Amino acid sequence: MALAQQADQRPEQMIRQSVDTLMSKIEGRKDYFKNNPDELEAVVDDSLENIADFRYIGASVMGRYFKNASPAQRSRFADVFRQTLIDTYAKGLVTFDYQDIRVLDNQSSRYEDQASVDMEVVASDGKIYPVSYSLRLGDGEWKVVNVIVNGINLGLTFRNQFDQAMRNQNRDYDAVIDNWAPEVGVDELEQGGNA
Repeated sequence: MALAQQADQRPEQMIRQSVDTLMSKIEGRKDYFKNNPDELEAVVDDSLENIADFRYIGASVMGRYFKNASPAQRSRFADVFRQTLIDTYAKGLVTFDYQDIRVLDNQSSRYEDQASVDMEVVASDGKIYPVSYSLRLGDGEWKVVNVIVNGINLGLTFRNQFDQAMRNQNRDYDAVIDNWAPEVGVDELEQGGNA
């Protein structure tokens, strides 16, 4: 039932519902979740489960290395990458000082099966940080495939980090996957970049 409803939703409705649900679960409980990160990660994982295409994102991050990876390595990287995204998102929710998160109604799309949904994170000091979700339609469902935070394209950043790790590890897929620890901190996201 929920999946059928999701297929009928516009991308911004899906993102808004997901954000609202997540925020309602953590509102007023930031300190609790700071001290119970495993519980927050479970809440974030549940929130992202039906809106993010982790396999697609993982393949995109692996970039040109994807085709030579074994199916087991592809699957393992998707799982490891998913966990690092959940960790990063959860950490940001309890460390970044925000007062409001707004999903905007200005969804745009270049193609029928692609969409972009913009959001604003309003910091406690009033500064606004733009967030843009890239989504694609597959099997009747909209799924997030990339995020740009304050001008920093996370998909591209992670792809560059994967590429550098492959170079550093002499193209040893298992070593790169075992040691995967992307570096994009809250400070870097606050400073922003060029999309």
